[in-house]
Amino acid sequence: MWQAELEPYWNTNVARHPGILRAVPEGCGDALDVGCGDGLLVRKLAGKAKRVTGVDSSPRMVARARRLAAGEPDLAFVEGDFLTADLPDEGYDFICSVSAIHHMDFEAALTRMRELLRPGGALVVVGLARESGPAEWAASIAAAPVVQIIKVLRRAHGPDGMPVARPQMSYGQVRTAARRLLPGSRYRRHILYRYSLTWEKPVR
Repeated sequence: MWQAELEPYWNTNVARHPGILRAVPEGCGDALDVGCGDGLLVRKLAGKAKRVTGVDSSPRMVARARRLAAGEPDLAFVEGDFLTADLPDEGYDFICSVSAIHHMDFEAALTRMRELLRPGGALVVVGLARESGPAEWAASIAAAPVVQIIKVLRRAHGPDGMPVARPQMSYGQVRTAARRLLPGSRYRRHILYRYSLTWEKPVR
């Protein structure tokens, strides 16, 4: 039944789901969604990975995610702080996170994702950052009308009760830290006020 609910709503986070799903490695065994919210992406990942785990610090969101995924034994949800949750080192072939890392210590969260990823595995982080400097402000101002039109046309909304936090890091700070922590990672800024980081963990 839950498969009929894979597109219950659209917003600027859901807009990044197709790209995330394309990044899942072939033959993926275990996937992890950090900051899974109501588990929408976890349910989508079930078509790409054998087992999927979602972790989120919101009891309300985790309860909803478990309810929507009821009866699916290969989908699991962990309620708690990602930085201290009981998760296996090098336990995942794919890790993703959408608009959640700015709720945490960025470097600590990115480091833990790196540690939880198996060699050869893939990581995709979609995040929010703040503008800093004329170039970044100009890009946001130029995109604003397009963003509003898209939101209206797509009737953007999302699940009620999602925690909200203002990003503290600028786009430039995110890019610099990612290059240091994830050598060879790819950074891209998207029009809908998001950036993405993609990285493959080297095989030893």
